[in-house]
Amino acid sequence: MPDGIQDALLIYNPTSGRRQHRRFAEIEQAVRILKDAGIRTELAPTTAPMSATGIARQAVQQGRGMVIACGGDGTNNEIVNGLAGSSVPMAVLPAGTANILAKELGIPWDIPQAARLISGGTIRRVALGVAIPAEGRHTDQVPAEGRYFLCVAGAGPDGAIVNGVDGDLKKRAGILAYWLEGMRQVFKYGFPEMRVHSNGEERRATIVVVGRTVNYGGPFKITTGANLFEDSFEFLTNSAKSRVRYLGALPALWLGKLRSLDGIDAWKSTEAICEPNGDGPLWAQVDGEPIGDLPIKFSIVPNALSLVIPARNGG
Repeated sequence: MPDGIQDALLIYNPTSGRRQHRRFAEIEQAVRILKDAGIRTELAPTTAPMSATGIARQAVQQGRGMVIACGGDGTNNEIVNGLAGSSVPMAVLPAGTANILAKELGIPWDIPQAARLISGGTIRRVALGVAIPAEGRHTDQVPAEGRYFLCVAGAGPDGAIVNGVDGDLKKRAGILAYWLEGMRQVFKYGFPEMRVHSNGEERRATIVVVGRTVNYGGPFKITTGANLFEDSFEFLTNSAKSRVRYLGALPALWLGKLRSLDGIDAWKSTEAICEPNGDGPLWAQVDGEPIGDLPIKFSIVPNALSLVIPARNGG
């Protein structure tokens, strides 16, 4: 088992995703699987938005051997913000609406099967991204020191979708809620321009994707040059200003040929400052969670999180 770990806290979101009754039975089965592998596991349900962050911080203070995140991208993000900077490792059991990290690590979308991989995994330190709001600005979603993220962030149309999606519909319909909000944004979004400052250059764009992972969401892969085990982001921008050009890019995105289109730019860096180039809000997101509007600085924080990597991923 990872570094002789013998105890764990499994944090799960009892309201995320669908099939909630069945999922709890699978979580109990996972606890038995971990016990058989020599890892005593206690359950800790989340109670409100952002409560997983506080639970994870308490796990650090208690000296837990491991924290297991069982939920979707939002639950993972909250737990990452509680564990960042500590030595307590995080393992993943995928559930919820979507789970980019599980897909990136090759973890099966089956809680008991995923639990069987934990004891044979290895622990690696990885970098995190952090989204830092402009000086003096902070919200309940983003404190003044910033909000960490593990997989992907961005601003523009994707930020508008994440900030606009209905929470109750998300609980009932899962990923479909994002598709419905995406269709709504197609007809109302104005594609305002932003300035992206990175590597000593300024780029004008209507969307920026900040990738730590190849996978983006659903079937899409956008930052295909990103690597979770490197201390860098891959940024991708699109300068198109019309919905026609955005809709026309979808086939190229499906076919993996997005970078061949005019207006697409991609590069690697450890930092970018994104700010609006006009009036009106330009919304941002991290790991599929809303963080308000620009200006925001995205930075890499090396050696920030211990992550349990399944054996099948090659450690």
